[in-house]
Amino acid sequence: MTEVMTPAVALEEEELEQTLRPRKLSDFVGQKRVKEQLAIALEAARARDEALDHVLLVGPPGLGKTSLAYIVREELGVGIRCVAGPALERKGDMAAILTGLERHDVLFVDEIHRLNRAIEEILYPALEDFRLDIVVGQGPAARTLTLDLPPFTLVGATTRTGLLTTPLRDRFGMTFRLDYYEPRDLGTIVRRSARILDVEVEEDAADEIARRSRGTPRIANRILKRVRDVAQVKHDGSITTAVAREALTLLAVDEQGLEHMDRELLGAIVGKFGGGPVGLSTLAVALGEEPDTIEDVYEPYLLQLGFIQRTPRGRVVTDLGREHVGAALRSDDQLF
Repeated sequence: MTEVMTPAVALEEEELEQTLRPRKLSDFVGQKRVKEQLAIALEAARARDEALDHVLLVGPPGLGKTSLAYIVREELGVGIRCVAGPALERKGDMAAILTGLERHDVLFVDEIHRLNRAIEEILYPALEDFRLDIVVGQGPAARTLTLDLPPFTLVGATTRTGLLTTPLRDRFGMTFRLDYYEPRDLGTIVRRSARILDVEVEEDAADEIARRSRGTPRIANRILKRVRDVAQVKHDGSITTAVAREALTLLAVDEQGLEHMDRELLGAIVGKFGGGPVGLSTLAVALGEEPDTIEDVYEPYLLQLGFIQRTPRGRVVTDLGREHVGAALRSDDQLF
C-alpha cells in the first residue's frame, strides 16, 4: 500500500532532509575529485570577485547534486534560486527568474535536460553574455529589447546528460560526474546524520545500514530514519546491529541493498520471460510501472551490481542476477 503523507508530514520530512544536508564543502563526504576541483574554482572566483563558472552536475538521483548547489551558494555567500526544469514552461517564467537574480547569485535548475527548447534559447545569451533578449511585437513591427543581467552562476543537475542539447552543454564551464559511494563513505554519512538526529548508533550498525544503501546517501539517510523509528518504538531508542537488521528486514532491504521492486523486476525477467531478452515497454507493463521509472530508478543499481544487462534486443538477467533470484526464493521472498 502506498504511503500518503499529509502536507504537514511532507513539510517536516523536507525540513529534516535540509537539516541533514552538508552546508560546507568540508562537510561533504566522498566525491574527492569533484570536491578538489570545485574547491579550487570557488577560491579563485572569490579571489577575483567574479561569478563562478556555470556548473553541470551529472549522476544518478540521491548522490548530492542539490547539496552541492547549496554548498556553492554557502561558500560564495550569495543567494540561490531553485527551479525544476519541467516547471519552466513559458519564456516569461525564465525571464522573471533571470531578472530577479542579484550579482553572483546561484540559479539551480534540477532536471535541466527536461527544459524545453524555447527556454533554452533564452538561456544561451544569458549564460554567455549575461544579457536577456526580449522580442516585443510581432511580424515586421517586432523589435528586440536587450536587458543586462548581473553575473550569475547556473548550476544544472541532470541524471540524463545524453538528453542535453550540445549548445546548452557547451555553455557550462565545469562538468562534474558524481559516482556511487563506497560503503566506508556512506558509513561516515550515516554516523554524521545520526548525530544530527540525536540518535545513538553503534559503529557496526552504521556500517550495516551503509552496506545496504545502494551507494546512495539519500537512501542511507532514509533508511537511517526508518531504523530510528523501529529503535524508538520497539526498543530503547539506540540503534544496535541487531536493531538495524530487524528494521532492514521489516523494510525488505536485502544484503545487496535491493528492495521489493528491484527483486520484482529481476523475478519478472527470470520467471515470466525466461531470463530475457525482454523489451523495456513490455517489462514496464508486466510490472505496472512507467518505463522511465524502471530505466532511471531501478536499473542503474542492478546494472552496477552486474545483475542485468541492456542489450539491443532488451533486458537480460545475468548469472549473478539469477543467483540472487534463487537466493531470494530460498529465503521465502515472494518475487512474483
